[in-house]
Amino acid sequence: MPLGQKIRVLVIDDSASVRQTMTAILQEDPEIEVIGAAPDPFSAARRIQEEVPDVITLDVEMPRMDGITFLRKLMAQCPVPVVMCSSLTEEGSETLLQAMEAGAVDVILKPRIGVADHLAEHHLQIRDVVKGASRARVRGRPAQRDGGRDAQPDGPAKKLTADAVLPPPSGRAMSRTTEMVVCLGASTGGTEALREVLEALPANAPGVVVVQHMPENFTRAFARRLDGLCEVGVKEAADGDPVLRGHVLIAPGGKHLMLERQGARYHVSVRDGPLVSRHRPSVDVLFRSAARSAGSNAVGVIMTGMGDDGARGLLEMKQAGARTFAQDEATSIVFGMPKEAIARGAADRVIPLGAIAREVMTATAR
Repeated sequence: MPLGQKIRVLVIDDSASVRQTMTAILQEDPEIEVIGAAPDPFSAARRIQEEVPDVITLDVEMPRMDGITFLRKLMAQCPVPVVMCSSLTEEGSETLLQAMEAGAVDVILKPRIGVADHLAEHHLQIRDVVKGASRARVRGRPAQRDGGRDAQPDGPAKKLTADAVLPPPSGRAMSRTTEMVVCLGASTGGTEALREVLEALPANAPGVVVVQHMPENFTRAFARRLDGLCEVGVKEAADGDPVLRGHVLIAPGGKHLMLERQGARYHVSVRDGPLVSRHRPSVDVLFRSAARSAGSNAVGVIMTGMGDDGARGLLEMKQAGARTFAQDEATSIVFGMPKEAIARGAADRVIPLGAIAREVMTATAR
């Protein structure tokens, strides 16, 4: 986005009150301009013919054509960063996963009742999501392809670090064990990037722990879908779950995930806590816990996403002796989190998405 140019947004929702509320929320930001609000995909298509927006917010359930069908057509004909809006339900989570596979870059959740009030309460989060989407590199998708956030305070809040959940690492050397553990962190664009990495891991891969910025319910559906696609087993993490070879644990939406060690074995701790780097779960929290509990037994990978969550934690992992990698700019949907980690000197190597699984296996070979 050129400096000084506003982010042009098209709002698509069949609810007049939602269109009005979303428009008001976005227009309050001086960096955003709402160029239109459409009640259905057909009206939206006519508006797009007049002016292509920088970002579209798209409802899932609409008359005449549902949001997923419109998204697939849009990605095939006129790829634009799209943020999906859907209710926070198990069924809605499955639908949103289809949307991510079809090319959506992020999600805004809304309740079944009191939608306008909910959106107004989460105005900072909504504007952050739209700004992040405007930086996304969107790739066209075939037309036939099938396919975490937390509320922000009303005013600018202090951006907490992992200190709010875990004390800084002591710097003492960590003894090696017979097992390695892999920690992955991602945000915007991460659902599809993680799928590609995890699908490429063999059944005997080291235990993997993942933080992807997602809301609750969404992570459960995401883990279930990956479990059906990958050779490794994938599940949403529960407090006390062991980290086992050939298995992947994904942080539950709305909870922090930490790696802990007991003897030569690792397990995870799932906890509440404040937002860290404006997120819960936070990549920084996971990476710091890995630095403390695993040291040189760990591999850390920071992937596509907006902001700087994970950059500090990856540096702490490196300082503790872990091997560390950052996804490169060319393959990142949003080159925010990896860029910050690279700038801090936290990454041993910068690698493309397609090489991450191979590099992880090489780094964990004994």
